[in-house]
Parts: sequence; structure tokens; C-alpha cells
Amino acid sequence: MSHTGTEISTGRRKPSELVAEYDDKLARIDNVLSAFAEAQTAIKIACAVGGTFGYDRLETGKVSKNDAERFLLKSAWRHFYDLYDLADILPAADKRKIEQLFEKPPVFTVDAIREHFGAYIMDPWGAVLRGLAEAFAGLDPAFKSHEKVKIGVKGLPKRVILNNVCGYGAWGRDRVRDILNALAAYQRKPLVKGEEIESLLGKNGGELQERGVWLKTYGNGNGHLYFTPETLTDVNRALAEFYGVVLPDAPDPTAKRSASTEVSKDLQFYPTPTAVVARVIADLGNINGEKVLEPSCGDGRFLDALRRAGGDCFGVEYDAGRARQARAKGHAVLTANFLETAPTGDYDLVVMNPPFYGRHYEKHVRHALRFLKPKGKLVAILPTTARYDHGVLNDLKPRWSALPVCSFSESGTNINTEIATIHA
Repeated sequence: MSHTGTEISTGRRKPSELVAEYDDKLARIDNVLSAFAEAQTAIKIACAVGGTFGYDRLETGKVSKNDAERFLLKSAWRHFYDLYDLADILPAADKRKIEQLFEKPPVFTVDAIREHFGAYIMDPWGAVLRGLAEAFAGLDPAFKSHEKVKIGVKGLPKRVILNNVCGYGAWGRDRVRDILNALAAYQRKPLVKGEEIESLLGKNGGELQERGVWLKTYGNGNGHLYFTPETLTDVNRALAEFYGVVLPDAPDPTAKRSASTEVSKDLQFYPTPTAVVARVIADLGNINGEKVLEPSCGDGRFLDALRRAGGDCFGVEYDAGRARQARAKGHAVLTANFLETAPTGDYDLVVMNPPFYGRHYEKHVRHALRFLKPKGKLVAILPTTARYDHGVLNDLKPRWSALPVCSFSESGTNINTEIATIHA
């Protein structure tokens, strides 16, 4: 999204028009409060004879400047949120963040609107698809796999088990609502109402025929949520559209990285997003003084963080341009195809982000393990299919840790990913 003055516009009032109204009213608050004070005085004089007030106090209200400005600011953000129907498209997790934002909102400017809502306005359908993917990702591994969602509803579960859906304040209620609202956004239906949730969560459960779901509840507070074939077909289509097609792992210098739901064509280089790097580094613990290898290190983004954490780092990168970028930052980098390098068996740690396509990652992981010392550790970022579908690394007994949905979206892919930790 451009930050060079491009307006967000969908036929509604433009953000700049809303900001102009806000700025104008903010500038006139002193005048309005002054007029209010004069009106208060006029009321009191009108209720007194000869300027003598009675023993009863005449309350005419009080509004401070701070309260007025705070009320105006919250009104501006809420109006924008409602005007652009963002409640209908935002993923559930994002809605909760926005509610927190509204309690202490930032200054109402066009740049602030772009920062917090621009992505939703420019790509509302992408937000809907992400909301559905996030809502279903934690329900069953089949919903996380970019392979499973393309094989039709036979590959998806007909029901999911939800914990703690019964009882006052049960957090499972929120999860049911999030699932139904994600489906409603995709199916272009109204968001679920409170009475619908109550009917679904009644004694022994309930059914919402128009939404294609029914719920059976149990004495332990859990529930089984079932989907009709039509609803499951919609889920399958939405997830398939979101995760896109994983393309062959071949260099294509003319390919442009996509910001949509399709996986980027250039699978030779998925730069690891900053948040993912931070997560991996935090999980590593103390690596000060350890000898660290990063295969396919790209321009050195991971190497930067590993060095800051105290690692003695070495990288391998096939692309000469990216290798030069990493060296320019002071890293030792060998320009080579990692799979053709000779194992040394002297590293304490290997950190890697191998290709996501197919099962190519297996060759990279098994080759990287040969660089480790006895009791060394390998940490790899892998597609979710490596954990739930392929099973080709099961003999290595990896410890898995899921990354959030869309962790690699800024790098051009919505594929779900996991962190695998393997000990030599």
C-alpha cells in the first residue's frame, strides 16, 4: 500500500474528509464549550428573580475540554470503523485488538487510518479469508494443511471438538461465535446474533440450519460442532483460495512476489519475517559462543539476529547477489548450493528455513543434520504439511511448535508453518 498520498476510497466518504471534519470540530471545541458556559449562565439567570438564587442548586451539567476531546476522538474512529463495515470483514483476533485500540485511540489522521485499517480496506476479501483460516486453524490439523484443503471435503473433518462451550463465561462460546462469524463473512451472510449462539448452546446443543451447523453438548462442558456438506465445501474453497498453490522450487528472476493469497513463484528465497526471526531466537535460549550454521541464509536477516544473540555464525547462500548483501553486513557466507556442500560435523546449532515446495525440505534437513556435533541442535521452519501430512521426518523425532497463521504473508505466501527442533 502506497504511503505517498494515495487515498483509500470505496465510494464512501474518504478518510481525508473524515479527518477534515474531525480537525474542524477539534479546533472549535473551545468555542463550543464557551457557548455552553454562556448557556448555563443564561439558564441560571432565567431561573432567578433580581439575580437572587434560591437555596436549591440548579444543575446545568459540566463538560471538561479533556472529556470533549476524548469523546470526539473515539467518535471519529468508531465512525470510520462502522462506515467501512469493518466488523463484517475483520478476523476475530483483529477485532479484539481494535477494541483495545479504541479504548485509547491514536490521533485521528489519514496516516493512522492507513496504518491500522489500510490493509483491510484495500483487500477486504483477503481479510475475510484470513479470518476464516485463523478461526479453523486451531480446530483440526486438516484445516491447516495447504494440501488437505485441495482434495475436497472428504479430506476434512465433519465435526470438531470444542472445549468449555457450556456455562456462564465459558470461553468456548467466543470460539463458536468466531467460527460462525468467519463462515458468515465468507458466505456473505449477516454476522451471528446472540440469540443464535444461545439456541446453539442450549441443553444438549442445537442447530442453525441456515448456517449449516449444529452442536451437541456434553456434561463435561465440551461440545461437538458439526458441519453440513455444503458448509464444509465453503470451508474447503475458502482455505484453498487462501493458501494458494505451492509452485515448483525453481528460480524465476522475472516473477513478481504476490501480496495476494497465492504463494510467491520465487521459492528460492522466502525472507524470514522479523516476527518469526524473533520467535525462533527467543526459543533458542543462550547461544553465546556457539558455532551456528544457517543454510540458504539469503541476505543475512537471520544471521543478523543470531550474531546479536552471541552466535559464531556461518552462512551458505546459492544466490551470489544475496550472498554479497550478507557479506556486506560482516557475515561469513559461502556462495554455493547447500546440498552440494561437504558436512563438517562441528556445529552446535543449525537454524534454517528450507524450501516449502513439496517435500524438498527433507533433503535440506537431513543434509544439515550432518553438520552438527553430537548432541547438537537443528531448528527448521517447515510447512505444516511436514508435520501433519508427509511424516518423512518422523524418524528424527522432531519437537513441533506452530507459528501463527499468515506468519510468512509479507514474504509472499500464506502457507501455514511450524518450527521443528531436532537433536543430533
